[in-house]
Amino acid sequence: MSPNTRKTFVLDTNVLLHDPQSMFQFADNLVVVPIIVLEEIDQFKKELSDRGRSAREVCRRLDDLRKQGHHLANGVTLPSGGELRVVLGSHQAPPVLRNAHSADNMILGVALDLAKDGKEPVILVTKDVNLRIRADALGLTAEDYDVEQITIEELYPGFIDLLVSSAAIASFYQDGKLSIDNLRSQAESVPTQLFNNQYVLLKNREGGPQTALGRLDLTAGQLVPIRKLREGCWGIRPRNKEQHFALDLLLNDDIKLVTLVGKAGTGKTLLAIAAGLQKVAEEKVCHKLLVSRPIFPLGRDIGYLPGTVEEKLNPWMQPIYDNVEFLLGLTGGNKDRRGAQSHQDLVDMGFLAIEPLTYIRGRSIPNQYMIIDEAQNLTPHEVKTIITRVGENTKIVLTGDPYQIDNPYVDATNNGLTTVVERFKGQALAGTMSLFKGERSALAELASNVL
Repeated sequence: MSPNTRKTFVLDTNVLLHDPQSMFQFADNLVVVPIIVLEEIDQFKKELSDRGRSAREVCRRLDDLRKQGHHLANGVTLPSGGELRVVLGSHQAPPVLRNAHSADNMILGVALDLAKDGKEPVILVTKDVNLRIRADALGLTAEDYDVEQITIEELYPGFIDLLVSSAAIASFYQDGKLSIDNLRSQAESVPTQLFNNQYVLLKNREGGPQTALGRLDLTAGQLVPIRKLREGCWGIRPRNKEQHFALDLLLNDDIKLVTLVGKAGTGKTLLAIAAGLQKVAEEKVCHKLLVSRPIFPLGRDIGYLPGTVEEKLNPWMQPIYDNVEFLLGLTGGNKDRRGAQSHQDLVDMGFLAIEPLTYIRGRSIPNQYMIIDEAQNLTPHEVKTIITRVGENTKIVLTGDPYQIDNPYVDATNNGLTTVVERFKGQALAGTMSLFKGERSALAELASNVL
């Protein structure tokens, strides 16, 4: 890239805290870090949180660059061929900024000062929507940091519909498989790229009622039938094709990572718990069902809770208890045939454990069926920490709705759940399913759609 086309990117504090590697993501352009950004990062570095970890990593990265032997104020060369520079605040900012000495105004002042030179296009990079609006009002170009962003509408759903001949569907049922080559030759509008563990609904292109459900096994090079669930799973049966696909994923011992994405009422958590109880209590594949969820309140928090860890967790884990007791038949007043009458009975029998995510770092978790509910409230780093705890013969399921996020530091496009869906797309050990139809009740489905 010629010097005339080089750009200057001014980074806000929230960009570096979101991704400590962000300073290396701008190719061979100039990256500017205002000194006020470093002062803000210094306030967070002692926090025992993901934000504190990011702040400390930013400091270490900058210190490594400093050790190259050049002053950061004069600019240091980045591995990408670009340049990083730490600059002081501007004293030539417009009066509207000088009258309010906030960190945001000082960052805007730096960007305006650089833009006055006119040598290179200046772009302010921030995840703060309001700051982007203010920058635009001052004539600056402002962008969101979107290296990890995934458009929800384009999120990999985990399944496709294909139109094939009735003969191909009959052959699939008769042989119990259909080669990928035959599928491509006989189906209409097959995507260029197919993914491992992607589910397929075969429809009769001649207009007949024949259909078939299958899963792509690219390792074997064929489409294979999905599990038949005539007796259901722990007493429940799938109500639509996406739920059928999801249960096939959840009950497949060869797939160790499953992500279930869907709006409220689509059955994500219920299906996951039912499959977990099936694998633990019935099939004895895993020793224990471990269920957890991040602690983020909806609306104003009620404050500190008294009691033991279990007592503190009860209000947060009540949705899990509701699903377990529904599966045990308590909502209908019937005693479950497996001997347990409540979630506490399953806990006492050693089948079920409800734990917070707070203390998971450093653990190794083998031979368990793990369910992380409300995973959309986790950051990509937190999800990485959780998944790397998985030991031998452990399966982990992440469920969540990217549109219902309570964590103020992630959004629908950069949370841990959607990141895992896209990063693990096509991996032999992973599978995902998006659930669209609400099955909780007619009212819940209506509310989800109209409110």
